[in-house]
Amino acid sequence: MSEPVPEPIKRHKNLQPISREHHHGLLLSWKIRQGIAKNISYTRIKAYCDWFWENHLQQHFDFEERNIFPLLDKDMPMVKRVLKEHRRLRRLFQSDNKIEQNLSLIEEELVSHIRFEERTVFKEIEKTVSEKELALIEQAHSDIGKHATTTWEDEFWT
Repeated sequence: MSEPVPEPIKRHKNLQPISREHHHGLLLSWKIRQGIAKNISYTRIKAYCDWFWENHLQQHFDFEERNIFPLLDKDMPMVKRVLKEHRRLRRLFQSDNKIEQNLSLIEEELVSHIRFEERTVFKEIEKTVSEKELALIEQAHSDIGKHATTTWEDEFWT
């Protein structure tokens, strides 16, 4: 019997672009799983992860740390948790050791991290942050969104 699928979250419009980025992070985890299931070489999967980190996820983490998490009390357990998870994921992405193990950890931990941000942290932000602050998040995000990057050619997951 499969686990019930949770209802989609109706996110505040100013947080929707960041939630879309979270969707791409979930897709990264799916692509890692697909690559492993298809016996794709770990170096090919790692190359994609490196590219995704450099072109998407690193700036996403930086954006959240500069523009979103400071809106909450830095001593809140949820804030401490997301920052700790960012540090852990950074180390996993940037490591060139134990590639097979790290890819599996990235795949699992990234999903858990994104789900926690969406279901807990963003819910708290929507509850406690003013409309003006939410508008500032969207404005700051639209400024970085102008720097689109190229796409990845080696679609090993298809």
